[in-house]
Amino acid sequence: MSFTKPDLPAVDPETFLRKPLMERMRILAVSWGEHGFGSPRMVHTIYILKLLLCYALGGIVVATVTSDLPAFWHVSQWWDQPIVYQKAVLWTVLLEAIGVAGSWGPLAGKVKPMTGGILFWARPGTIRLRPWRWVPFTGGDRRTWFDIVLYVAMLVAVAVPLVLPGVHSDSLSAAVPDNTSGLVAPALIVPAIVLLVVNGLRDKTVFLAARGEQYLPALVFFTVLPFVDMIIALKLLILVVWVGAGVSKFGKHFANVVPPMVSNSPSMPFTWIKRAHYRDFPRDLRPSRVADLMAHVGGTFVEIVAPLTLFFSTNIWLTVAAATAMVVFHLFIVSTFPLAVPLEWNVLFAYTTIFLFLGFPNWDGYSVTDMSSPWLTMVIVAGLVFFPILGNFRPDKVSFLPSMRQYAGNWASAVWAFAPGAEAKLDRVTRTARNQLDQFIEFGYEPQWAEITLQKTIAWRTMHSQGRGLFSVLLKSLPDIDTRTVREAEFICNSLIGFNFGDGHLHNEDLVRAVQTEAQFEPGELIVVWVESQAVGSKVQHYKVIDGALGVIERGTWKVADAVAEQPWLPNGPIPTEVSWSLTEPKPTAAPVILDEHGHGALA
Repeated sequence: MSFTKPDLPAVDPETFLRKPLMERMRILAVSWGEHGFGSPRMVHTIYILKLLLCYALGGIVVATVTSDLPAFWHVSQWWDQPIVYQKAVLWTVLLEAIGVAGSWGPLAGKVKPMTGGILFWARPGTIRLRPWRWVPFTGGDRRTWFDIVLYVAMLVAVAVPLVLPGVHSDSLSAAVPDNTSGLVAPALIVPAIVLLVVNGLRDKTVFLAARGEQYLPALVFFTVLPFVDMIIALKLLILVVWVGAGVSKFGKHFANVVPPMVSNSPSMPFTWIKRAHYRDFPRDLRPSRVADLMAHVGGTFVEIVAPLTLFFSTNIWLTVAAATAMVVFHLFIVSTFPLAVPLEWNVLFAYTTIFLFLGFPNWDGYSVTDMSSPWLTMVIVAGLVFFPILGNFRPDKVSFLPSMRQYAGNWASAVWAFAPGAEAKLDRVTRTARNQLDQFIEFGYEPQWAEITLQKTIAWRTMHSQGRGLFSVLLKSLPDIDTRTVREAEFICNSLIGFNFGDGHLHNEDLVRAVQTEAQFEPGELIVVWVESQAVGSKVQHYKVIDGALGVIERGTWKVADAVAEQPWLPNGPIPTEVSWSLTEPKPTAAPVILDEHGHGALA
């Protein structure tokens, strides 16, 4: 592989594209096992430069220059300054909300342009997805000038406390007498909090893109808590994020995540290491014992035990060891370049580990027992765990981000199947990007190779547990599937609303309905198979079949155990599914079926 050329599958394009769908999935899943997405090394270099220069160096320079601190190379004089951490959070929120941090660039399906975010959210007429239909003044599914003003005002509100100097804090001076840089003025953060919430009520996409589920509590803590309580509350916040994500990895899904993630890592030097994560490569692509070990020791165990150790430890060496484990954990995720590319988030959490637990250790008066009131502790804990608990028992009510199920493999997800030529109707939708096929062609790919590259993303989906179920329903629903164009919903979503972070709730029937108002698909031209995450205590996943013109036309379930037991390409045929409801004899003139009239609930 050259620096500028992709690592393409060893196939003849014309012959390959004439093969049946699941045979193509077998070939591409095997290719992924050895080469991952196959992006040119140039792409990874762009991400690394963006991460180091734009995010890390840019954030440090902004934080130090605006806080009257020594230059960025004097690390020992700024790394444990509270205002630097506050501004690191604000800097991250700003970049995420603009759309130049997570879910950015080619690995997220954005090639030309590489940025979604602001190009969509500052443009009238683009799709807007409200979280709750019952909230007044949020009607409609298109962005207005009012939404644009709200969005730009939020960016300004985040930028203002970022660039202004700190103010004196009595609580900080009492805890750290020699501090001279102060804290961000709490009054300056209030507008950012309010506008983030208001934007979220109008469009959940903007709220989730800004990672409001994690940074909004931090901003609230910056605003209302005295310094010692603020530090302890921030420790509680990161503990809930870590442990919530770790607990969500229990079950049958997560082991299937690790092999394709490792295979996609450009930092993995040896092919044999990648192959070792599969049970019998290339014949059996289910996770091997090595993958299970990586998943539940290197992943689940570390993500629960190390954070709990950090939170309760009063021993310096034990704390340093646990902090080191979590920093390595986050840097490993960065090295794999996951398709949602949450690189900035992982770097911030690595720094957060060092800042909170080594900069303000438990033995210096920053343990949970040092909070000013046990009642305050209980209120904060209850607020932080509410959405993770609700979201795990009722995933249909809460986005997987507030549920703290990052990269657990237990995702709401979907595939879209277009009749020949119907995908072009998406060009009727108001947006600032074209279909990914056209983007890859403009980037320099030959048309056939651009198609194969996009098909590699649906092969990636088959390598995960829910993918086997999605394709099983697809095969049962569409006898003509081999003639259709099948797309990964996350990539489609990125081209339609400028963002996706693995959240299937962003491309459910609400998005399909919004797309249909402009695309005007005929019945049968667009068929979407969509599945919800597995709920705690359930053995099944609930799916929907959505016709672009008619709405939901079928609901049903499949057993997770059946999906996990099968190969990505379903050599034994579709896994068993149970239909719970179907729209019989759909008529071309039927009105769209509108479901969930009261919305999905909290940040769904």
